Amino acid sequence: MIPSNFRPHTHHDVTRHYYKQHERQIAAGEYRPLLYPWDTLGALVVVAYMLVSHQNRPWLRKARFLVFAFNLAYTVYLIRNVRAKGVASTLGVGLIAAWSTIYVLALLVCNDPQRDFMRIERLEGMFGSGSREDDGVHEGVTSSSTTMRKEENGTANGVTEGREHLGPTQRHGEFAWQPYPETPFVERLDWVLDIFGNFRGTSWNWRTISTAPPPKSIQAQLLRNSSIQPTHTFCTHPSQTHVYPTRRALLIGNVKTLLAGYLILDIIKTLGSHDPYFWGYIDRPPAPYLPRLITESKVLTHSLRLLLCQFAIKWALESMFALAPLFFSGLLGPTLIGARAEAWMYPAAWGSYTLVLDKGLAGWWSGWWHQTFRFAFEQPSKRVIEALGWDKKAPLAKAVQLFTAFGLSGALHACGIVTCHGETYPLSGTMAFFLLQAAGLFVENVLCKGMRGSAVVKSMPGWVKRTLTFVYVHVWFYHTAHLLCDDFARGGVWLFEPCPVSLFRGLGFGAEGDGWLAIEALPTWYRGPTWYTTGITF
Repeated sequence: MIPSNFRPHTHHDVTRHYYKQHERQIAAGEYRPLLYPWDTLGALVVVAYMLVSHQNRPWLRKARFLVFAFNLAYTVYLIRNVRAKGVASTLGVGLIAAWSTIYVLALLVCNDPQRDFMRIERLEGMFGSGSREDDGVHEGVTSSSTTMRKEENGTANGVTEGREHLGPTQRHGEFAWQPYPETPFVERLDWVLDIFGNFRGTSWNWRTISTAPPPKSIQAQLLRNSSIQPTHTFCTHPSQTHVYPTRRALLIGNVKTLLAGYLILDIIKTLGSHDPYFWGYIDRPPAPYLPRLITESKVLTHSLRLLLCQFAIKWALESMFALAPLFFSGLLGPTLIGARAEAWMYPAAWGSYTLVLDKGLAGWWSGWWHQTFRFAFEQPSKRVIEALGWDKKAPLAKAVQLFTAFGLSGALHACGIVTCHGETYPLSGTMAFFLLQAAGLFVENVLCKGMRGSAVVKSMPGWVKRTLTFVYVHVWFYHTAHLLCDDFARGGVWLFEPCPVSLFRGLGFGAEGDGWLAIEALPTWYRGPTWYTTGITF
């Protein structure tokens, strides 16, 4: 919290204040520092549990609820007791901890991953005769006759029997659906780690609706080689994101995204370094370099700040998402991770903005904006609706789906806001923003259905519809987005240094004290009184 008598000269003063505040809180025992690897315990317990097969152990299957409870308890512990020094790192304490719990809820409570999930993997050298056979029907997975399939081509569950138990780097041949592998351990480890790092389900039978299916040639191989076929389809629709045809196109496209994101974030950070709003002083006048037309207008000042916040969030995420394909498909490549380096496994994270112009808020949140967390946000309401026997297309079911998804998203972001350095309002600010989006989407859906048959709407030119949609969407965000953006500002999130080397501040466009180098607090070694209080801190 910034004291009322604190008068910073630049954003560097605020950052130094938060660093000193963190040091005092750690020394006083109010919090303890974030420590790696010990603070990954919640996730490690889940991974360890998943590595133990429980196909023939009902008691172990039911233990997944206890594993989730432990993960939840550890998340609460982290949010209440742990803080990091860096402004982005301390946001990540609550954000990552909460995401771990929400994702584990979707995997272990709403589903049984060892029974319900399969991934796409190469047929030859997978997991041989040690794989699970199943000629029954499980939730979300439909089985045909495994015995018949074995007689026809010597395979079970689409996997050639009698093959050597090879690891991920030695697989070859066509693709098939791979259930949870019993043996070898390296195969099981690869399967488990894949499910915990593949939030959109790109190569899994729970692929989100916004994620494009694999190429038709891969689909044909899956049908040809697998006796068990998922119930979901490979249909395509306009809201699905772009898929790169080759690894070369994937790498070039993501390098361009990363470079563009770096420059855009550098510009935004340079502009924000002059505006006290981005230091956490949301009621201060705007930056003095702006023309009077903007500084004398509350509407234009508010709009400009929200625009910079939107671009900062979008391009920070765009740049971060570009790292995964560059690392896994580019740096590691097929020789180290096999099929996980395929280009089609890394579709673009963002959809076309025309979806916003055509569908309004629905197009913004379900098509254009990234859908990384969609699976986890959808699963709880889906299971509740199925358990109650409701029609999932009924208005009440739609309302439950919307408010559950945005409620979980609000809880996720609010947990990150709680662990920030500054004084924030996670319920009346961040949480309220996401719940308002659910309300807006519900009202929009009702109004659109009512107006669909209107003669006025039918006779209206397409460009007029798109213009009106663009206006109302951005008027809506003008009146709601500040709830989230102001919390980010008060918490110190905008003080984050996204670019270690700043071109624009190096050229003299930054604030006093800015230069070519702009490095936030680096990871250091923290030595506590015991071995479990010693580790890498951020």
